[in-house]
Amino acid sequence: MILGVNIDHVATLRQARLGIEPDPVMGATLAILGGADGITLHLREDRRHVNDRDLDMLRAFVPVELNMEMAATDEMVRIACRKLPDLVTLVPEKRQELTTEGGLDVRKNMKSVKKAVRTLHDKGIPVSLFINPEAADIEASKESGADMVEIHTGCYANEKGRKREKELVRVAGAVDKAVELGLLANAGHGLNYTNVAEIAMLNGVRGLYIGHSIIARAVLVGLERAVREMKELILRGGS
Repeated sequence: MILGVNIDHVATLRQARLGIEPDPVMGATLAILGGADGITLHLREDRRHVNDRDLDMLRAFVPVELNMEMAATDEMVRIACRKLPDLVTLVPEKRQELTTEGGLDVRKNMKSVKKAVRTLHDKGIPVSLFINPEAADIEASKESGADMVEIHTGCYANEKGRKREKELVRVAGAVDKAVELGLLANAGHGLNYTNVAEIAMLNGVRGLYIGHSIIARAVLVGLERAVREMKELILRGGS
């Protein structure tokens, strides 16, 4: 099972000051050193965090799977066809959302999804669809021509106790359905250090795509070293 690390959240921190740090490209480097099997970035239409420069640099040097999340728009498809990421994941996108809210309604958007999948396939790019854990969505994904799906685990991650157990069953059933239809099955959204184990134990899951919880943890466990190094620089400068 592979781990794809989403570096959007490093870019979000950078954009808070509209500066140059922290650099998501450097974040990707450290993630790979830590064992990441892939790097994910969501190039949004409004470029609110990851931008075109980030995509250019990541495409130039990332030696692992580069997964480009994007809306199924003509602009994004053109960019993907030029940059040739290792994987494209089509996701729903709303300007006002803080993060992706739910899976793609494939049936409702079948025409645009099919067009995007066909165009990306012509460039040799595999396509995944980010969908809710519903049989109908998986069947629609198969109909669209996609190669794989990423099962939305947000509801599972947000619940507790028996409700979480029910959501876990939904996710497991969705994975089984995808495999039955010949689709590769990934999972992601809201997974963290306390809830990932149950998802990781599911049979048939190709990979997990995780971002926010990893970056949030890095802010805490990496802070001591960052402060110590800054203190050393200050002391050396003041001596």
